[in-house]
Amino acid sequence: MRRLLLPVCLILLATVPAAGAQDCDRNDDSQSMLNICADADYQAADAKLNAAYKNIVGSNDQASNKLLQTAQRAWIAFRDAECAYSTADSEGGSIHPMEVSQCLTKLTNERIKQLTSDANCKLSDPSCAGPDAADDQDMQ
Repeated sequence: MRRLLLPVCLILLATVPAAGAQDCDRNDDSQSMLNICADADYQAADAKLNAAYKNIVGSNDQASNKLLQTAQRAWIAFRDAECAYSTADSEGGSIHPMEVSQCLTKLTNERIKQLTSDANCKLSDPSCAGPDAADDQDMQ
């Protein structure tokens, strides 16, 4: 009996998270479904960010990857802190998870654009200097 009980318990525990997960239904406008869909959007953006990051790591040397890793960790800390700050007013409310997910998605998508544009730039290409480069030259 003991031999049978442990595997049964493990199987039950393994299926609990899967049963609790719900797919996004964009036709359902309940707050709980809006929260689920916002989280799904963030998860998709996060997967794209991870793919973009891995793409850059694969084409960089070790020193550049160390710098990128430091920058990415700092960016993640910034993103999380920024979203905590910008959604603080809804803390405790049913809309809060959606607002956090939307903020995370927005900043993650911006980071994807930044990483992918940087990955396509060559050091000698002045067009890759970014939008602030022209402003910096005007100040001199």
